Amino acid sequence: MSATLGTLIKQLQPDWSIQVYERLGDVAEESSNPWNNAGTGHAALCELNYMPAAADGSVTADKAVSINEQFQISRQLWAHLVTTGVLPEPEKFINPTPHMTFVHGKANVAYLKKRFEVLKDQPLFAGMEYSDDPAVIGEWTPLLTKKRNPRQKIAATRSDMGTDVDFGALTKFYLDDLVKQGAGVHRNTQVTNLTKREDGTWNVKLLRLVGQTRSEVNARFVFVGAGGGALALLQHSGIPEAKGFGGFPISGQFLKTSNPKIVAQHQAKVYGKAAVGAPPMSVPHLDTRVVDGETSLLFGPYAGFTPKFLKSSTWFDLPFSIRAHNIVPMLAVGMSNFDLVKYLVGELLASRTKKMKALQEFMPTAKSEDWELITAGQRVQVMKKDEKKGGVLQFGTEVITSADGSIAGLLGASPGASTAAPIMVDLLARCFPREYVAWESKLRTMIPSLGTKLSDNPEAAATSLAATAKALHLPA
Repeated sequence: MSATLGTLIKQLQPDWSIQVYERLGDVAEESSNPWNNAGTGHAALCELNYMPAAADGSVTADKAVSINEQFQISRQLWAHLVTTGVLPEPEKFINPTPHMTFVHGKANVAYLKKRFEVLKDQPLFAGMEYSDDPAVIGEWTPLLTKKRNPRQKIAATRSDMGTDVDFGALTKFYLDDLVKQGAGVHRNTQVTNLTKREDGTWNVKLLRLVGQTRSEVNARFVFVGAGGGALALLQHSGIPEAKGFGGFPISGQFLKTSNPKIVAQHQAKVYGKAAVGAPPMSVPHLDTRVVDGETSLLFGPYAGFTPKFLKSSTWFDLPFSIRAHNIVPMLAVGMSNFDLVKYLVGELLASRTKKMKALQEFMPTAKSEDWELITAGQRVQVMKKDEKKGGVLQFGTEVITSADGSIAGLLGASPGASTAAPIMVDLLARCFPREYVAWESKLRTMIPSLGTKLSDNPEAAATSLAATAKALHLPA
């Protein structure tokens, strides 16, 4: 998010000074690190949680289409930046990877068919295929059907427009270009406090972790894009807009294999249905990953709980985040999410055998010796005030901005990095309303569909998909 925002600002206002402060020894080592996420270019092509069945069994596409519209803005920005040389050849951060949904059981098959019927005529989902024939599904990706019980009812959808994205590499390319254009990127530097000055600017206190030297800078605008660390910094800022917000951390693990014989049989990201009570980021999926030119498979995630808000932070993050203004919403969330608590406890107690059994529901031939367990990134879900319920747990993202637009921060997780471009464009409009008027024409050069809905115009959707596919070396 921070790297995307910095890149946008530098493209729109190159004379502005930008300084980036990173607590760790390198950038993109938390949520953006390629092994801390699944690298899915979230376009709602395969994620069932964006299209849940209603009580009457009906299925609507509104949220899925909205997510896809947002991803197209990211694609357009990436395509523009590749074309203009800000980003290198696209294969270094994005690769074509079919997106599939896979379900089993009569009820789930019926649901998936409904979902497909709703999506197949949507312009941004053009070309999606559906099958409940094991032979066809086996051609798409053999690992789903090999040695599966032939009497089990299964179904799948497939879209060739899916992608695998190395968000860690993308972040580093963004920041490399910012440095070339005069921005400063300061590693091993922790922001310890934020204080508003009488002139409306911000005093940012810094601690250089190597040598423990302290310093401070003055900033006209501050963006807090610290992932799980953002909540604490927004609380330090004292802005009233941050009051009532809390964080609920969820950890995760993946099973990973780089065995070339296995990897060669699966070229897709395949999503299933989440367990009852499971958070959206815990939807099981078997994914192709391309990191540093090497292809691997990931399965998971297996959710868990730790009070840490970052992989590299402390066990006191959660208790230290509690304030008088957010304790009621946090308690209300705890009392109304027993299914989630039960699910997380079950995941924490799950044995290696149980984890393998979950994989074998996707891949019947999976053998434990071929897979290693890796720890993924922390996801801090937003808890916030709600007039009716006292507090709600939100599984999306939340942008918090001060009334004067001088500081902003981002909380939450899914769909995260895939929609960084539209989220940061919206932030520009909120925090720089006067400048945004002058920026709009340049933004439309970078993002042609900005302010419109491709889903309302099949011709424009086809044109945009073809243009970004050509620039990013993806299937048209």
